[in-house]
Amino acid sequence: MKILMISALLASSMMGASLIDEAKKAGLKPIPSSVKAVEKLTSNPKNPTTAAKVELGKKLYFDPRLSKSGLISCNSCHNLAIGGSDGMSAAIGHKWTANPHHLSSPTVYNAVFYSQQFWDGRSAHLEDQAQGPIQAAPEMAASKEFVEGVVNSIPAYVKAFQKAYGKDVKIDLTKVADTIAVFERTLVTPSRYDDFLNGKQNALTKAEQKGLKTFIDKGCTTCHNDIALGGTMNPFNVTAQYKHMNVGDFKGDANGMVRVPTLRNVTETAPYFHNGQIATLSEAIKEMGRIQLGINLNDKETEEIETFLKALEGKKPTIIYPMLPASTAKTPKVDVVNP
Repeated sequence: MKILMISALLASSMMGASLIDEAKKAGLKPIPSSVKAVEKLTSNPKNPTTAAKVELGKKLYFDPRLSKSGLISCNSCHNLAIGGSDGMSAAIGHKWTANPHHLSSPTVYNAVFYSQQFWDGRSAHLEDQAQGPIQAAPEMAASKEFVEGVVNSIPAYVKAFQKAYGKDVKIDLTKVADTIAVFERTLVTPSRYDDFLNGKQNALTKAEQKGLKTFIDKGCTTCHNDIALGGTMNPFNVTAQYKHMNVGDFKGDANGMVRVPTLRNVTETAPYFHNGQIATLSEAIKEMGRIQLGINLNDKETEEIETFLKALEGKKPTIIYPMLPASTAKTPKVDVVNP
């Protein structure tokens, strides 16, 4: 009996090791287990991560005064309490305006691992991306001058910027966005899946390992690969047309390429697809198989893949809601009648 048990354990161990190798050959990469390795991977050499920047960036991320109405913060659409998104099929912004292209808000968690930002990939990094929503009319709708006026009018913010960047820092929109980006770079969520790829073979259940195997065998890693299991630009509607393509006018970038959404924490980021038209993960899996891989996944295969995807729910960093510094008489006023 003992020999049989040992043989079974050895066989299971060999299967786990084999699957880890197969996953890595398919282009899947884990979040490193070392804190220092993660910090090195997520920090921008041109905008190094420091504790002072992270704390200031967090305050700016949650501060609605950076919006024209004084009501919308980065966290409004990228809510860290509900998966880093907002649960809406189209992002809602200034004056309760739905995104004119009917685009949903992608999660900010693990966005540091994307090769490009926005659905059309128009920003190469988080620092550039952070400037967009602040100024976009259907989002936060604030001008460069308005944002700079708000931050520079609050002595506590000026002092915090000087602590983070030095006494001679120029506090402009670029510096505000850079600082928000530093905070966003810390929003990494390692999961049991990462433990598995890092060598802990019992980190995933047999069912989850089976799901990972199906995920690889069916070709899902063609687009959902690397650390983010997404985040790169890929063609859309490869083998068929997405059944809700008529909702909104988004067709991708100039070459029809779309930024692949991350699958990390995918159980928390419904509704799915760029226009948020699919409510359930199982339906999203089947639709992706049909339009991207040219296959009709049956219920068993879909369930196996979904079981694996649930294992991508990661450990979120602890976020304590910051107490924001008070406005002053010099802080730009919001027009409550016509914001």
